[in-house]
Amino acid sequence: MSRAHILGVGHYVPTKVVTNDDLAKIMPTTHEWIEQRSGIRERRFIEESGIGASDLAVPASKMALERAGLTEKDVDAIIFATLSPDVNFPGSGCYLGHKLGLPGVPALDVRNQCSGFLYGLSIADAWVRAGVYENILLVGSEVHSTGVEFTERGRAVAVLFGDGAGAAVIGRAKDDGKGIHTCRLHADGAGAEELWLPAPASRNIPRLTPEMMEQGLHYPQMNGKAVFRAAVENMTAVSRKVLEDAGLEMKDVDLFVPHQANKRINQFVAAALDLPDDKVVHNIERYGNTTAATIPIGLSESFAEGRLNDATVLMAAFGSGFTWAGAVVKF
Repeated sequence: MSRAHILGVGHYVPTKVVTNDDLAKIMPTTHEWIEQRSGIRERRFIEESGIGASDLAVPASKMALERAGLTEKDVDAIIFATLSPDVNFPGSGCYLGHKLGLPGVPALDVRNQCSGFLYGLSIADAWVRAGVYENILLVGSEVHSTGVEFTERGRAVAVLFGDGAGAAVIGRAKDDGKGIHTCRLHADGAGAEELWLPAPASRNIPRLTPEMMEQGLHYPQMNGKAVFRAAVENMTAVSRKVLEDAGLEMKDVDLFVPHQANKRINQFVAAALDLPDDKVVHNIERYGNTTAATIPIGLSESFAEGRLNDATVLMAAFGSGFTWAGAVVKF
């Protein structure tokens, strides 16, 4: 059974740049408050109403395919990771397939939030190794700007998120030494309500009420301290484990591409792993947290900078669920 590999990566972010100072004009916050707590200086928002996660995914997908030396017609499966789908249903993968002109090609939406890209990578890896599909388009795409509360009540969450998309083409490795060497996935629902969206919810009758909206329950809720601690602990542990699974040591890592939830989290994880900062990808200061898109955006920018050439890349993510994951890929 031959190994699967990431054949090409791409990304796209909206043109509208929103700085911390811009946010300070619409809610009580400051550039210093945001940057000190998260490392974020600016983020991207969609330019106008009507732009969904699948729309951002189109140019990211085309870039990934071009870099892989393939076209849309070579795609025989789509995996779409997002927590902010275009609509509640159907899945954004179906919308993306239609926009790429791929009728009949299967589309699977993955709802594992910040860990979604790595969960999708594990699925794509298994499908390729088993010979189920040949070229899989794996996308992480988010539109957060329309779903957070720009008020004093919501600012702790609202300042963190941005819009963007990243994509990867997963196919068969042409070199036995290269490819996806290991993926490891985890979840623990005991932390589910430390980071969640309470409403609307199918368990409620009705799913959404004016009272719920007055309480802000249709906006994300987060226990920041609990999430921070769990992220550092679990991203560190899974990073060590996937390297062990791959038969590698920390000194073998050329590049660490962590999920971009908070720059401080990534700095703590890198320090725990004894990885120097020049091996760590940071782009949260420019994009904020784009959830399922952060890792593929980081891979795409690293490719453009020449950092993926013959590189052993470690990836790790943590997010709502709680879910967390890690992977090692040799480019």
